[in-house]
Amino acid sequence: MNQDSPLNYIERIKEYYQVLGYGAPYRWAHFDEVPFTALQKPLAESTIGIVTTAAPYRADAGDQGPGAAYNGAAKFFSVYSDSTESEPRLYISHIAYDRAHTTAQDQGSYFPLKALKALAEAGKIKSLAPRFHGLPSNRSQKTTLEVDSVELVSRCREDAIDAAVLVPNCPVCHQCVSLAARVLEAAGIPTVIMGCAHDIVEYVGVPRLLFNNFPLGNGAGLPNDPQAQRHIASLALDLLAKADKPRTTEQSPYRWSGAGDWQRDYSNVAILSKAEIASRRAEFDRVKEDAKRVREIDLKRRREA
Repeated sequence: MNQDSPLNYIERIKEYYQVLGYGAPYRWAHFDEVPFTALQKPLAESTIGIVTTAAPYRADAGDQGPGAAYNGAAKFFSVYSDSTESEPRLYISHIAYDRAHTTAQDQGSYFPLKALKALAEAGKIKSLAPRFHGLPSNRSQKTTLEVDSVELVSRCREDAIDAAVLVPNCPVCHQCVSLAARVLEAAGIPTVIMGCAHDIVEYVGVPRLLFNNFPLGNGAGLPNDPQAQRHIASLALDLLAKADKPRTTEQSPYRWSGAGDWQRDYSNVAILSKAEIASRRAEFDRVKEDAKRVREIDLKRRREA
């Protein structure tokens, strides 16, 4: 497989879950019309917000660190916010990033806080917003559009940001941030997505995408390469400023620094044995139950608050 060409995640995931026995394929969000808001200030005068699908560490949720197995107990189900003053403890164990070819060891590869801070210090932008915001990864498009994205707009307005950088990590995350970008743009807040699932984002329809052709979980740049991460963040900011129409996509010039077979391997049922398929089905059923239990606890907590 040509490493310079994007992987078709929609088709790959469709085949994967059909072989696992989950029936009708998931219907991804798709829009013909795309809202678009131009950046109203020069970058050097702009305050930038960050939106992530990474989850804050929870001591009661088990292993969430680098290389952790899929952990449904670490999921979150409502928008959260935290300070950008110090580096938070965020992980992506709760979502389906590419665990075979990356370990999420470097937070900078999926959360561009350090890179954007460095660019703020260099004068590329005026400042970062005082908070970043976490967007849940939710298969319900209605919930993302009508609940989570509406709340996200409210928080971004409170922070008085001029634009937002959104970084997804898993396939559904890419759909969620794409939907959120649409709502933010319709509310007058320009956005750019730094993502790895080119086909999902473009199928939904967004204003701006900086595409990194890396394994899922590295939307903000190559792991353990802060110079590349800063450059990639700078390219995303440049795209914010220069895009003059929706559906503007650019690809970063970087290639994946690890093994070149990651595109072949991701959720590819053609290379799995029957035993491996059965094992993955059982594991997926288990994590779904974990996530369901966590969701019920979260709903109960919110009702009692």
